[in-house]
Amino acid sequence: MTLEMELKLRELKGREEGREEGIEEGIEKGIEKGIEKGRLATALEMLKNKLDIDLIAKCTYLSIEDVQELARKNKLI
Repeated sequence: MTLEMELKLRELKGREEGREEGIEEGIEKGIEKGIEKGRLATALEMLKNKLDIDLIAKCTYLSIEDVQELARKNKLI
């Protein structure tokens, strides 16, 4: 195998590894975004049922400020 072929092969392997890492990172970010969306949906339902903001924050792992903002956006406080 010539040096040129070896370099081309390494380049192709590097691109494939980079592509795989990018896909994995994208999947990870998507999962995190989905989890956050679920927390917000749960918090919103809890707000609609007039549960205490401190309890909602504790149960959903959101900050009190985030729960209050969610309540304001949905005209619940």
